[in-house]
Order: sequence, then structure tokens, then C-alpha cells
Amino acid sequence: MNTAPTIATPLAVSRTPEVDARADSQTPAGSDPPASPVAVRAPASGGSVALTVLATIAVIFSLDWAQHLLIPLVLGILCAYTLNPLVVWLERTHVPRVAAVSAVMIGVVCALALGAYSLSGQVQTILDDLPDAAQKVSIRLTKMSKGPESTVQKVQTVATQIEKVTNQAADLASAAKQPATGVVVEPPRFKLGDFLWAGWTSAAGMIGRGSMVLLLTFFFLLAGDSYKRKLVRLAGPSLANKKITLNVLDGINESIQRYMFMLLTTNLLLAALTWAALRWIGLENAGAWAVAAGLFHLIPYFGPALTAAGVGLAVLLQFDALSTALLAAAASLLIATLVGTFVTTWMTGKIARMNTAAVFVSLLFWGWLWGVWGMLLSIPIIVIVKVVAQHVESFQSVAELLAALPPRSPTRSRA
Repeated sequence: MNTAPTIATPLAVSRTPEVDARADSQTPAGSDPPASPVAVRAPASGGSVALTVLATIAVIFSLDWAQHLLIPLVLGILCAYTLNPLVVWLERTHVPRVAAVSAVMIGVVCALALGAYSLSGQVQTILDDLPDAAQKVSIRLTKMSKGPESTVQKVQTVATQIEKVTNQAADLASAAKQPATGVVVEPPRFKLGDFLWAGWTSAAGMIGRGSMVLLLTFFFLLAGDSYKRKLVRLAGPSLANKKITLNVLDGINESIQRYMFMLLTTNLLLAALTWAALRWIGLENAGAWAVAAGLFHLIPYFGPALTAAGVGLAVLLQFDALSTALLAAAASLLIATLVGTFVTTWMTGKIARMNTAAVFVSLLFWGWLWGVWGMLLSIPIIVIVKVVAQHVESFQSVAELLAALPPRSPTRSRA
């Protein structure tokens, strides 16, 4: 009499030796034993880890190698997100997209040209005063270091004099033994052509990169939401998938545009407040220092510190008063703190609330990779990464790592 074999179920059942023997006796002769329900996991292979490490190194090398292309591309994308609300507003007034984009770009170019022309004299004055400023700082540091010589300093002075005398005696003895040999030192010749060519190459490179950024911004603005429509079309024929994709893309675009608008507004506000404070103090070239403060505000932690140091040094060299220099530096730091703490948080909400460790690591990484441009772009890049990760389900872990830590609830003592 043949009995049906037992069927293994995925439920975890505790097995005893009696149950195993009964199952073996019920299994027909010559037939395979039933499959065990225990799932066996393959050990983690080191090949996947090695491939991940190699892929990361390849990505970092590619970012470094293609930085001359990627930096203008990132700047163009950020500028397009910043200027897109103006284009949309013009479109709502029944202006064609091409005319709206052209008008916005012409206005931006004219504003940049006017600002550069009005500040060129102040920047040139600051650059011309740098050698004198360095000399004055050196003299001040020398005066501050001088004072009544201690016993150790006197011993060091005597030792230095004895060493000089000993070296001179040794040089005279060696010169008496060996015949003098004439050596002609020819100074390097100054070639005006090489100097002009280097300056022209640098200026041409800056003009070329600026033109590339403007053209990329123009074409990104001109494209509008065409890329969004293409991505929705690629989501598949399902209407639900298209709605989900459209909602995700709308959320990403709205968050990035709001952040870029906040960045532009806060930097302009900080530059205006810094200019007013420096004008009240009486610092020369206050406009150039205000623009520098607005640009350096993009660099977290180090930017406001650099601005305060530069402003304090300029005030110290102009007024020769330490109290006025400290007042100017403190005013610069206070303005940056107030704008960054209250205005930025009020305008962006949870978007700008980043993990401080992630912000600092991003600053170090992009600064090491792309230099000054990397330091300026580090915060917009990491904010965009966080916004995209928040709206894509598979990247929620990345958004959680970049988000700010929640405040700790006070612990209650148990009775």
C-alpha cells in the first residue's frame, strides 16, 4: 500500500527524532526524500564589494577628469532652476517661451555687465593695495613679537652669533686652499610675449566658461518641461505610473526651485546688509566687500569666517584701530548668522535642514575634487541629492542619512 509523500511547507516546525523516523518510514523506497524547508543563504562574496569600490573610484576619477565640462553644466542647471520662475511668470502674461527666455537672459547679462563695470574700480584698488597691506601686516606682527628679551632669547642670540663667526672662519680657510672660480649668474629674462599670452589665455578661458554657462542656461530654460514630459512618457502605458512619475518630478522641481530662490534671496539680502554696515563704519570699497560676502556665504562654516577676516583686516589697515576692525568683523559674522539662522530656515523649512556632518563631508569632498568651485557648489549639490532622494522610494535611505538629526526628547526619571 503506497502512501503519499509529505509536502514541505514554508512554516518553521520544530522536528524531533521520532518525527524524522516516521517520515523516513513513510517515504517509498527508491524515491527521493522531500525537500527541506530550511533556506540556505550563500555567503556574501567579496566580488560585489570589490566591484563597488572600483566603481566608486572610477566615478571619482571621472568627476575629476571632466570637471571643466561638469562645472559649467552644474552652474547652467542651477541658474536655469533659479531663473525659471521669472520665465513662467512672463509666460502667464501671454509672452511666448522664446521671447520670455530671451528677455530674462538679456536682463541677466546686462545686470552682470553693469555690476562688473561698477565694481571693477573697487576690485582693482583692493588688488593694488595688497602689497602695501601685506607689508603693514608684517610690520605689525614684528612689532608685536618684539619685547624685553628673556634669558633663553639672549642665549639663542649669542649662539647664533657664534655660529656665524665659526662659519665665516671655515669659509675663509677653504677659500685659501682652493683657487677662486668665477661663476656668472644670469637672471631669467622677462619675455613680454609669454606674459601677455598667459594673461590672454586666462582671460579667454574665463570668458569661454562664462559664455558656456550662459548658453547652457538659455537652452535649459528654452527646453522648459519637455524633459519632464519625456520621462512621463517613458513611465509606461499605465495611467497610475504616469501620475506617480509626474508627481515625483513636480515635487523635485518645486523643491529645487524654492531652494535656489532662497539661495539667491538670502545672498542678496546678506550682501545688502553687509554693504550698509560697512558704509556706516566708513570702509572704502564697501561694494566689493559686500559682493565677496554674498559669494563666500555659499561656503558653509569657512565662508563667513573668511569674510570677517578680510573685512577686519581691511578696516584695520584703513583706520589703524583694532576696536573698529573687531566691530566690523563682528558685524559681518552677526549678519551672516542672522540671515543663515532665521531667514534661510523660514524660507525653506525642512529642505535646508541638513545633517551637519554630511554638510561638512560634502564641503571637504567637493573642495578637494573641484577646488574653489567645488566649495561653492557643494551645498547646492548635496541639497539637490537630498531632494531627489526624498521623492524616490529606493533612495529613502540616502535622504535619511542627509537629513538633520531629530531633537532628543528629555528623559524622564522613573520612580
